[in-house]
Amino acid sequence: MKNSKKQFLLIILSMVMLSANAQNSKTKTMELTQNKQAKILDIKPSTTSSENDFDFLQGKWKVHNRKLKSRLTNSNEWTEFEAELHMKKTLNGFGNLENFYTNNNGEPYEGMAIRLFNKVSKLWKIYWIDSNGTTMDEKPVTGSFENGLGKFYTNDIFNEKEILVVYQWDATNLEHPKWSQAFSTDNGKTWEWNWKMELSRIE
Repeated sequence: MKNSKKQFLLIILSMVMLSANAQNSKTKTMELTQNKQAKILDIKPSTTSSENDFDFLQGKWKVHNRKLKSRLTNSNEWTEFEAELHMKKTLNGFGNLENFYTNNNGEPYEGMAIRLFNKVSKLWKIYWIDSNGTTMDEKPVTGSFENGLGKFYTNDIFNEKEILVVYQWDATNLEHPKWSQAFSTDNGKTWEWNWKMELSRIE
């Protein structure tokens, strides 16, 4: 009888230990998955980063667009179209709103950029909304300007591929600033530039 009890207790103890090990393994797997999904970018502001970085963009602009027809497919075909951009400062200068107007296949298209400057981190976040999706961008790009060049990054997913995204503002020529967007599938080692804009001020 005593031997039977001992055997029964050993079986119960073994089952408890197996269950605990399985739970620990599951927890570690979940932690690794969450860490892999997070991929937090370590973005530092430039020493000159300020709430005045986008002042050059205030007002109304004509925009010539060149957009890659197919992204991340080694395509060299571009489409070109015209647009108009309006920008104004808000939030006592610590933010700005941009409205982007064009036609998409004969249909009116409107986009909106919301830019916010964080007084503590000295970094800009840029959110995008457009009339196609009508939802707030959940992965805003983050960055700052240095010597007239602004670079803003985020991690995202495109066609089920993990990508790094960059928005670049070139304000070295204040009368004709340029914006461009690129994707990278190798964490920034190489880039595919897929959308370029050249701006001319509307007097």
